[in-house]
Amino acid sequence: MYDFDLIEDTSNRVYLKRLAIETCVNMIARTISQSEFRVKKGKDVVYDEFYYRMNVRPNKNQSASQFWQTVVHKLIHDNECLIIKSDSNDLLIADDFTRIEYGLVEDIFKDVTIKNYTFQRSFRASDVFYLQYSNEDVSRMITGLFSDYGELFGRMFEFQKYNNQIRSTVDLENVNSKDPETKRKLQKFIDDMYDAFRKKAFAIVPQQRGFVYEEKSNRASGASVDEINKVTNGFLDHLAKVMGIPPALIHGDMADVEKNTRNFMTFCIDPLLKKIKDEFGGKVIEKKDYLNGERMDIRRVSYRDIFDLASAVDKLRSGGIYNGNELREKLGDERVDEPILEEYVITKNYTETIEGGDKE
Repeated sequence: MYDFDLIEDTSNRVYLKRLAIETCVNMIARTISQSEFRVKKGKDVVYDEFYYRMNVRPNKNQSASQFWQTVVHKLIHDNECLIIKSDSNDLLIADDFTRIEYGLVEDIFKDVTIKNYTFQRSFRASDVFYLQYSNEDVSRMITGLFSDYGELFGRMFEFQKYNNQIRSTVDLENVNSKDPETKRKLQKFIDDMYDAFRKKAFAIVPQQRGFVYEEKSNRASGASVDEINKVTNGFLDHLAKVMGIPPALIHGDMADVEKNTRNFMTFCIDPLLKKIKDEFGGKVIEKKDYLNGERMDIRRVSYRDIFDLASAVDKLRSGGIYNGNELREKLGDERVDEPILEEYVITKNYTETIEGGDKE
């Protein structure tokens, strides 16, 4: 009996951490994967190989949405993501690589591995797209935060199980414990009895001579299920704040949903899109082309319905602040070749002078 394992260490509830991380990361990944990545020359969008790779089929095995979701997952989980361009113009996400940093010349990436293939050649920084999520390793921060929350959650969870556990003892009299067959029959009877108590609403167990079963269950006061959920939500809230996600948005609260969505797009999605825009724009667009007006542009998903903005758009147009094509760009649509949309118009009520007279 001294060899029995009576204590089980269950404080390390890894699934709590995985659940919280995947909830936050998937929310960011789903949002970014709906963006449109493009290059603009002046007012025109360039539809070329780069546009196709970024928005339709980056490589032979992934669609654009799958590709960008994978990028976001690696970027947040590993704090960095390396994307290389193959000889066939495919964009490939590296699973593993070694970065050699230099102060005055380009960094070198070697031992680049994609699934089961490792490149024998090295890549210069100008030949790849390298994204870094934060100066601090987010994974280390999450692990440190989880060490306390995981232990607390594990203890509360185990106490709740203990509080509802059926405990019993069995007294045996005149049983030959050295007889293997007797021990086997006795153990089978105890197992069958336990299964009957655990699985059936009504269980009838025959009494045996020399066999006394007694329950020792005693409900104790402890953490309720609601308190356990509060610990889970507390860890999720801290993790969401680290990533710039309003906790109310994670929990699906409907109060101030527009305000929380705006904060999510401003403080979480836009900074990530800015990193992508700067990295890809600096590698795809030459310096002379950039100075001539060529730009990397990312059109992210809109969280407001166009019809909700109709009144505001009408004011901007009728007040002469924007012309029609500029408003189309603000709304996420492309310009159209229509002369009237290039004109600035001011309605009559905006032309009145301060004295109230009409301006001729």
